[in-house]
Amino acid sequence: MALQVLSVASEAVPLVKTGGLADVVGALPAALAPHEVAMTTLLPGYPAVLGSLAGTAKGKRKPKPLHEWPSLLGEPARLLAGTLGVGGPPLLVLDCPALFGRDGGPYADPAGRDWDDNWRRYAAFGRAAADIGAGAVKGLAFDLVHAHDWQAAMTLAYLRFAPPPGAKVPPGVMTIHNMAFQGFYDGAVFPRLGLPQSAWAMDGVEYHGGVGMLKAGLEAAAAITTVSPTYALEIREREFGMGLEGLIRSRGDKVRGIVNGIDVAEWNPATDPALAANFTAKTLAKRAGNKRALEAEFGLAHEDGPLFIVVSRLTWQKGIDVLCEVLDHLVGLGGRLALLGSGDPALVAELEAAARRHPGRIALKIGYDEALSHRMQAGGDAILVPSRFEPCGLTQLYGLAYGCVPVVARTGGLADTVIDANLAALAVDAATGVQFAGVDYANLARAISRTVALYRQPDVWRRLQRAGMAADFSWKASGAAYAALYRELVGVPA
Repeated sequence: MALQVLSVASEAVPLVKTGGLADVVGALPAALAPHEVAMTTLLPGYPAVLGSLAGTAKGKRKPKPLHEWPSLLGEPARLLAGTLGVGGPPLLVLDCPALFGRDGGPYADPAGRDWDDNWRRYAAFGRAAADIGAGAVKGLAFDLVHAHDWQAAMTLAYLRFAPPPGAKVPPGVMTIHNMAFQGFYDGAVFPRLGLPQSAWAMDGVEYHGGVGMLKAGLEAAAAITTVSPTYALEIREREFGMGLEGLIRSRGDKVRGIVNGIDVAEWNPATDPALAANFTAKTLAKRAGNKRALEAEFGLAHEDGPLFIVVSRLTWQKGIDVLCEVLDHLVGLGGRLALLGSGDPALVAELEAAARRHPGRIALKIGYDEALSHRMQAGGDAILVPSRFEPCGLTQLYGLAYGCVPVVARTGGLADTVIDANLAALAVDAATGVQFAGVDYANLARAISRTVALYRQPDVWRRLQRAGMAADFSWKASGAAYAALYRELVGVPA
């Protein structure tokens, strides 16, 4: 019989996405299905998510509530059911209009300011998820609960400190997609969480006099996972642990790294409908049509030098400040840059200034466009990912799949998924990209120079592209790893 797992998250493709978390949560059910794991996803009832339910309900009728909460942290709420996309895996939605029925993004208002009551919104979400996971909703039973990031972390705290009366509490997995986001709030909110006083402790929700949501989930979890093996090691150290490195070290072998995969059906250059020209590793010559189309779309000069791309949040974490410093160097080597992203206004201003200095060689599109990101991976020669820390990263995996050679900092999942084009790796056709250590001007400039030198050797470059495209960046191995962990926690033989 299949294991029943409740996956609790604040976003999931194809319904709501702000970053890689959504891609992972959306992909996990299909990745686990071959391993006799049936995963149901729980999402907050944002307008876009509720809108999807009407399209998936039988006969297009409004879905009937499975459960109702007269007062969920003070607000009425109900539980609805649907699918994660048309014909997709099962979906549960917490419909609580007072908390989630708002314009703007999942976490911020239309002006980009975080909602003041995010602590209450996601605590209520966790309270409901704990009820569902522990069997308080008739007809739903789960063997394990898997919580993702701080927005879902309180699920495990409620299961630990305030489970439904008489419930058999299932084990919980806490996945850290990015340790930098922890859900830390003033201690004054604690009395409003509906937790017993015993939860206000160092091994509970208390953290430096406040409420630490991610910290609470990490304390309560039977197992902790990160989205790459290297990041699982890095967060044990002060530089990457963001204040929680001591807790992580204390959990010992309960902390594991399982690298992310990508949806190889959606990200397939042979069939991708967004591309100007489809291609495979055997028909790389067709890729040139995508490069020319991308140059035209960005207004870049049609030249023979390498076209670098960046698809990223424009933040310090992503190393965009250092990228700004090396752009003159990149152009001086004959390179060009097409960038898609949004973020820090100061960094956007620096990038715009660089584009004005180098018209036809640097071009930006501020915002996010999923189809454009596909076209960029297919048309760019190399993708720059100079992150100071990167739990896993997905853009480099998309680059590998599309023959867009990754140039990455040696950290987290970037180190785990890209093989540096050193002499030994090139000699055996194992190299898939360029790595560099230390995110500063000198190291990134050297990495770009190395990349340009490799690009000017067409045979070597094609071998890099083909090796990357041959890599297994699917969810096959990762899905098996998650399934094995679940079985270990519930005591079911693999």
